[in-house]
Amino acid sequence: MSFLINLAWSALGLAIMFAVLSAVVLSMVWLERKALGRLQLRYGPTRTGKFGLLQPVADAVKLILKEDIVPNDSEKAIFWIAPVIVVVSAFVIWVTIPGGDNVVIKNLPLGLFYIIAFAVVGILGLVLAGWGSANKYGIMGGLRSAAQLISYEIPVVLVAAAVAILAQSLDLREIVAAQSTYPYLVVLPLGLVIFFIAGLAEVGRTPFDIYHAESEVVGGPFVEYSGAHWSVFFLAEYINTFAIAALTALLFLGGWGGPGLPDVVWFLFKTYAVVLVVFWVRGTFPRLRIDQLMAFAWKVMVPLSFYTVIIAAVYRFYDLPWWSLTILSLIGLGAAGWIIYRRMTAPARRVIETQRRLAARRASAASSSST
Repeated sequence: MSFLINLAWSALGLAIMFAVLSAVVLSMVWLERKALGRLQLRYGPTRTGKFGLLQPVADAVKLILKEDIVPNDSEKAIFWIAPVIVVVSAFVIWVTIPGGDNVVIKNLPLGLFYIIAFAVVGILGLVLAGWGSANKYGIMGGLRSAAQLISYEIPVVLVAAAVAILAQSLDLREIVAAQSTYPYLVVLPLGLVIFFIAGLAEVGRTPFDIYHAESEVVGGPFVEYSGAHWSVFFLAEYINTFAIAALTALLFLGGWGGPGLPDVVWFLFKTYAVVLVVFWVRGTFPRLRIDQLMAFAWKVMVPLSFYTVIIAAVYRFYDLPWWSLTILSLIGLGAAGWIIYRRMTAPARRVIETQRRLAARRASAASSSST
């Protein structure tokens, strides 16, 4: 009898989680369209409902009612199972992500490890989606997604390991409790930058949306999907985006810690603040080329993430003062920024140097002809 009661409570918790995340996705769609509209000097949705609030609902109904087309040459079983894998991997990680000290479906002592392990499963769904579509652009998008997500999963895992070293725990509630004095944003700003950038790449947001680049691979691994099946990929992308924002808030911004307001309010406030930064990045930066994206992962992000783990381990092992870790983190961040700046401005410097040499030659020729 107790087993049935626990099963019923678990089913109820999962149903509530599904409803809440669906509402969160609708709010994010509206917020993104409004934020991008303001960045681009336009209003965004205004007609469908008050302030355009019903526009996401109208979009969802449209996608559900659209014709669902399956290519004749596709592998039907793979074609159908791929979106299920993607959306299930996006949902199950929320089982152990807390929205407050007691607001969690099932708190796990190895919660951070569980989240990272299941987040990787979504890569399989994207690869299968491209393969099962029997479309060369879909296959290309699936292979791009595998290369990108595996590359940027390494920095995410290593930064999470660094945070676990600092907190001496993989339990998300204990990690938040360890930030009661100061958030890890203060002591490990390099980790925050790496985690946020790698998180953008993990969910395929601009400027890392290379595997479904419309100008190159016509929509990526889900180019052949339509209707409800396409909306499942869309749903998973926004859930994963919210998950990355939530983990950023939990690991670096003190989670639900804050004065005067309930835990859930502080958690949502910090998470939506990170979400707005994600939308801001989308409206600001252009898409990277595939070679730039992969080079940035392996030449910048992976070495910096290893450096983050090393300095966190040294700080914890030798019991150094907290400000020493901040200084080491800022040194790594400054060195990486300087190297990237020098690399990006190298062509401009070469042009200026060439122009100076040409000007010197003309001046020398002019002086020799006058004499």
